[in-house]
Amino acid sequence: MASKPQLSFWQIWNMCFGFLGIQFGFALQNANVSRIFQTLGADMEQVPGLWIAAPLTGLLVQPVIGYFSDRTWTRLGRRRPYFLWGAIFSTLALFVMPNSPQLWIAAGTLWILDASLNVSMEPFRAFVGDQLSPRQRPTGYAMQSFFIGVGSVVASLLPWLLAKAGVANTAGPGEVPDTVRFAFYAGGAVLFLAILWTVLRSREYPPEVLRAFDDAEPEGPPRRDAAVPGAAGGLPWLIAGAVGIVAIWHSGWDRLLYVLASLPLAYGLLRLIAPSLREGAMFASLTADLHDMPGTMRRLAVVQFFSWFGLFCMWIYTTAAVTRVHYGTSDTASAAWNEGANWVGVLFAAYNGFAALAAIAIPWMARRMGLRASHLVNLCLGGLGLISIAFIRDPQWLLLSMVGVGFAWASILSLPYAMLSDSLPAAKMGVYMGIFNFFIVIPQLVAVSILGVLLAHVLGGDPMRVLMLGGASLVVSGLCVLLVRRAVPRARDEHTSIA
Repeated sequence: MASKPQLSFWQIWNMCFGFLGIQFGFALQNANVSRIFQTLGADMEQVPGLWIAAPLTGLLVQPVIGYFSDRTWTRLGRRRPYFLWGAIFSTLALFVMPNSPQLWIAAGTLWILDASLNVSMEPFRAFVGDQLSPRQRPTGYAMQSFFIGVGSVVASLLPWLLAKAGVANTAGPGEVPDTVRFAFYAGGAVLFLAILWTVLRSREYPPEVLRAFDDAEPEGPPRRDAAVPGAAGGLPWLIAGAVGIVAIWHSGWDRLLYVLASLPLAYGLLRLIAPSLREGAMFASLTADLHDMPGTMRRLAVVQFFSWFGLFCMWIYTTAAVTRVHYGTSDTASAAWNEGANWVGVLFAAYNGFAALAAIAIPWMARRMGLRASHLVNLCLGGLGLISIAFIRDPQWLLLSMVGVGFAWASILSLPYAMLSDSLPAAKMGVYMGIFNFFIVIPQLVAVSILGVLLAHVLGGDPMRVLMLGGASLVVSGLCVLLVRRAVPRARDEHTSIA
């Protein structure tokens, strides 16, 4: 088999540029959705439940899109049709979100927005694996992290910048300020145009050419297509989920815990049903691939769990923590609260800006220290940065905390995918990248299920303690990187090129 040709800097730039738009949408969502929910009347303990749309849509959408994109070939290519359609619906959702008249409409729009962003995002991860050789993949994923950082900086800063320009930053009770509304309008335009740039300025290898470049690092001898696992293996999962649901109902615990109990129940049902489906059916194939995932992927799943749990703690509760501790108010209609919420946007912009700079350094770190050690260092920096928010009282100095968070964020968005992609076959790059998203989504579902309960009954109603919990989770994630084995490169053919 031939090695993939090395792409130029500008070819990698063009194929990753669409991530600028995707992260513009995600950054507006992460920095402002809790603010919109609280403005529309949500209590602080309700906010995690309203965020449930984000992980659930990722859980459902990404593996399905990965499965279909592996099997797609059109005039636009393999992955690019999904970029484009996801961009169209994401843009429309960004226009609608800040104009939601009621809380339930905002929550429903979040479902549409997150699903559409996931339709575009999942194929972008596989796109890098398709187009780049293992040697260039760390550079490709770091380039994505760079655009994520740049897009997030501008998106997170927009409400603050608009307020400095004289746009109204307060509104009547139950109304979203103009600073947020105009930021979402601008975000929709940037998202669509950035993804359109990648669609028009990049190309894809046809399936038959891509198969000739199957340059995965196999873990052991090549395997045949995964067989659908037996139904009996689903019974323990089914029983565990059912027992959990009964226990929650009988004890009268928080209803969001039903989401947590439903995860093993759903997997158990899938295992029971899959063997009865026709061979090659989507859910049968997904079940087989999930059961037969590479060992590297299983170990990275633990790393991803603690990483994304920590991130979700930050995204959900930073606004509540900073406005309460550093600005001394919980009144969402007050000028002080809105000033603090805008400053959180600045902090989120700052960590994304530091992430963009870290993305430039990460390929160098990976060459000098290796992928595992680099990820360990960056995650620990992020955990310490998040914990430090609790000990800093001047909100200006919180920018220093964001340095560590930025390094962790850039690393989370690049190095796990670089470690993973070398162990995946080209024919299943999309579906395995989609399945890998489970280990981003499941910790988010755990977070939305338990953070409200922990806040009310364990953490004394103090959102700052949730941020400290998130920081500890990032440190644990870094230590778990040590469980991931180093890839052992195999011999490759000499460099070849394709006209």
